[in-house]
Amino acid sequence: MTRLSHLTVRNVLIALHDLLATAAALFVAFYLRFDGGEDFFTRLPLLFRTLPPFLAFSCIVSFYFNLTTTKWRFISLLDAFNILRVSTLLAGALLLLDYIFVAPNVYGAFFLGKVTIVLYWFLQISFLSALRLAYRYFRYTRVRRHARIEAASPTLLIGRAADVEVLLRGIESGAIKRLWPVGVLSPSAADRGQYIRNVPVVGGIDDVERVIAAFAERNKPIARLIMTPSAFEPEAHPESVLMRARRLGVIVSRLPSLESGDVPRLTSIAVEDLLLRQTETINYARLGSLVRSKAIIVTGGGGSIGSEICERVVAFGAARLLIVENSEPALYAIMEALAAHGATAQIEGRIADIRDRERIMRLMAEFKPDIVFHAAALKHVPILERDWSEGVKTNIFGSINVADAALAAGAEAMVMISTDKAIEPVSMLGLTKRFAEMYCQALDRDASGGANLPMRLISVRFGNVLASNGSVVPKFKAQIEAGGPVTVTHPDMVRYFMTIREACDLVITAATHALGAPRPDVSVYVLNMGQPVKIVDLAERMIRLSGLQPGYDIEIVFTGMRPGERLHEILFASEEPTREIGVPGIMAAQPNERPMQMLRKWIAELGRAIACEDRATIRSILKDAVPEFELSAESSQRSEDCAQTKQHVSGQ
Repeated sequence: MTRLSHLTVRNVLIALHDLLATAAALFVAFYLRFDGGEDFFTRLPLLFRTLPPFLAFSCIVSFYFNLTTTKWRFISLLDAFNILRVSTLLAGALLLLDYIFVAPNVYGAFFLGKVTIVLYWFLQISFLSALRLAYRYFRYTRVRRHARIEAASPTLLIGRAADVEVLLRGIESGAIKRLWPVGVLSPSAADRGQYIRNVPVVGGIDDVERVIAAFAERNKPIARLIMTPSAFEPEAHPESVLMRARRLGVIVSRLPSLESGDVPRLTSIAVEDLLLRQTETINYARLGSLVRSKAIIVTGGGGSIGSEICERVVAFGAARLLIVENSEPALYAIMEALAAHGATAQIEGRIADIRDRERIMRLMAEFKPDIVFHAAALKHVPILERDWSEGVKTNIFGSINVADAALAAGAEAMVMISTDKAIEPVSMLGLTKRFAEMYCQALDRDASGGANLPMRLISVRFGNVLASNGSVVPKFKAQIEAGGPVTVTHPDMVRYFMTIREACDLVITAATHALGAPRPDVSVYVLNMGQPVKIVDLAERMIRLSGLQPGYDIEIVFTGMRPGERLHEILFASEEPTREIGVPGIMAAQPNERPMQMLRKWIAELGRAIACEDRATIRSILKDAVPEFELSAESSQRSEDCAQTKQHVSGQ
């Protein structure tokens, strides 16, 4: 019934075409079989009586196999298979009609005969296909004509056949414009010498210079290179392609992965594309089932992580979205971005600081969220090493306010964005995030034990996010553009990296697991970030990708480790048992839990210490709460200096 309600005039015309094609196939087969002679005209009256119910049946069959509702512009192999199935089923119906109903009971002999039915089968396939293929070819020639008129750029496509075929379909359908593919460079030896949708595979990726030179000699200079996802595999050496293209003055673009269902589109090459491992496969249907038709709140929604979460939940069908942000420019930017996407969700933005408990409680009570994503935080390690109290106010007390408000508003879940620095923390960022995790764990444990508290409170840890605010990649980019030097803290420093989209999709995926039935007994999730990347190697590669030589064109300078940093990040503490949860890209951690009564005691003491700016007491309380905390030497010295200053002031 739903499919019928969406039928258009176009679908009616297609159905009429298929009815005429079926009738014509039957009459032509009948005529050919009996040579248009006396037998033909003798049998014609019965054929006319049989035709109306047969055509009605053919209309039902065509609709069932989607022939009526498939756009001819995009006819494919699957549509050809549907035509074959429709023709076979209709031929079988004629066979049944001829051998069981008509021949013995009415005509006394076989009315159609097997030869007629076989002829009909071939003709039916031909008549249903002919106009469809002709229209597809007509649209294809229009694209070619427009490409010539618009002076489309002669383009080399780079990647395996499967990826290139998707790109060629996008060009043929008109979704990707102003390009005309003249050849393919494939990393697969099996593709070479073959044709993909009439475009030749002219070599491997290492042949890019030779192929471009060959086209130039034929007065067909290559203007662009398009790299598909398979061109970014490590064995394809994507950085080599980019360096050669820049040396030859050829524009390079990329076709993003289409796993999320995005419309084919070309984007510029970003350095981040060439720095990562293979990303995790995301089950987007699972994400849609979590947020579809739900009311969502995102705190810190104007930040790099928060804004991506906002865009993702809107894309997955959230009904309402409330963005909480304390930066007016950041709130304005994300609201404008969502409006530009034409989002159908009801989107509101509110300026609020998560430290303001009454404001947060009131906003959540009014909005009544189903799910809260808590991304608001202070996250820069050196800054928080200097301004301890601000980190405690935002990352601890702010998180407590959000969790309590979500619980009071009747939310199904709160998801807190945490960090891998919360594991055996050595910085105030890690320490404050670990304390916030502990509070969410305790609240979640209380929720699991009573019918009045059905809410889930989970924390999701991940490491550095490429292109996020303050991350090292934008910093290196700016330094390279300025002519250097590129500053690295330590030659042995390594970090884990993820893209913003991958991190946010896995955060939402973790929430789907936490809300599963039966209730999982874990509340801290860790994203799988693959192998860590050595920062100095990353800097050198970024310099080379810019067409420059490390140490010659751009210097790398080591500035020394900053307060709160460690050389190697870790995913799990030595005392944290880990669990596989059956979700790709995500593991669960079972950190040491603290009872809520003890946490509330520490929270009260922290509140008093913050009011008095008593950093020594803050450190002592947090050390009691997180015994695995190891303060860095720089921070320890700074704390002692502050304590001595305080004692000196008191003595005066």
